[in-house]
Amino acid sequence: MDHGKTTLVKALTGQDTDRLPEEKRRGISIDLGFASFRLPGGREASIVDVPGHERFIRNMVAGAAGTDLVLLVVAADEGVMPQTREHLDILQLLGARAGVIAVTKADLVEEDWLELVVGEVREAVAGTFLEGAPVVPVSALTGRGLDELVAALERVARTVPPRDTAGFARLPVDRVFTVAGFGTVVTGTLYSGAVAAEDRLELLPARRVVRVRQVEVHGRRVERATAGQRVALNLAGVERDEVRRGDVLATPWCLEPADVFAGRLRLLPSAPRPLRNEERVRLHTGTAEALGRVLLLDRDELLPGESCYLRFRSERPLAVARGDRYIVRSYSPLLTIGGGVVLAAGRRFKRFDPSGLRELEALEARFPRLVTPDSPTQRVGGRPLEGFAQVRHPVPMLSL
Repeated sequence: MDHGKTTLVKALTGQDTDRLPEEKRRGISIDLGFASFRLPGGREASIVDVPGHERFIRNMVAGAAGTDLVLLVVAADEGVMPQTREHLDILQLLGARAGVIAVTKADLVEEDWLELVVGEVREAVAGTFLEGAPVVPVSALTGRGLDELVAALERVARTVPPRDTAGFARLPVDRVFTVAGFGTVVTGTLYSGAVAAEDRLELLPARRVVRVRQVEVHGRRVERATAGQRVALNLAGVERDEVRRGDVLATPWCLEPADVFAGRLRLLPSAPRPLRNEERVRLHTGTAEALGRVLLLDRDELLPGESCYLRFRSERPLAVARGDRYIVRSYSPLLTIGGGVVLAAGRRFKRFDPSGLRELEALEARFPRLVTPDSPTQRVGGRPLEGFAQVRHPVPMLSL
């Protein structure tokens, strides 16, 4: 909070991502903000500006879902804060693999202090996906370092592989609103596939087919949007109050909502205590949040820093698929304690069942980059981060 994220985005794009009256009144980001950004090489990016306050972690996770490149922001006059570390933990667990670090408010401190903060930042990201990432001191007020920051983003963007535009369309919803004369509009990051006007999509978990009237990308009407883009869809056949953040729009009959899934869970070394079997937790996946219970499949409790197979029993259906990342937070107090990857959606594996555990091992072995390492010093893999590879596929960035 108050590390200059929104001010930096405005300096880079000219756009103010604080759109709510309360955000402007209080001077802090509460919900997700969005801005378009064209890199020097011609690639168009979408910036998702996420809240920094600990009370809005649920919004932060929703904004982090589906991003390709991370811009981690640390203020020079405050340095690495507890919330910085929690955001970094979340990004690790979500499988982030590329990023740039901006040390903001460089105009407010002496050069020797700035060097100390840069060193502190490098130490904080050691052993994470941001180890070795460019660290650029900037000032959104004086303009110092902005050109260097854009150049660093351009360099890192070139290393990010393209998204899968051939698969089925999948868009987790992060905003819902109405527009006079048009009706229901939803926005989100298109995870995969493509969406065009007049397409039919299935609203999940309601299992309701809707029609796409119109497609927009950053306010521009387009005939077709592809994976990686920030998309707004004007929908026919559904009312505003029938859609909410966390719902998913997908090619019909490609995803099956379920109230259970099996996967691997890793408890963070910083978790305050072991996680017990049948414990109630908060789970975040995509833009959805759900309460549920963890069933540890091969033990009675999971110690901090360890991982195991689990079955998550949700209190409401979720539209998840194999390979999806998720975050687990304690029910009370609200703390990020771990996360992992979905290996089998809708499967009710039994505890201490040797055949079931062997099946999960086989599923995990088929997707080695999805495995969440037990060691906190290992880089987290995950599906290849995608986008930025071609000008015709604008991609999202995450601004922290």
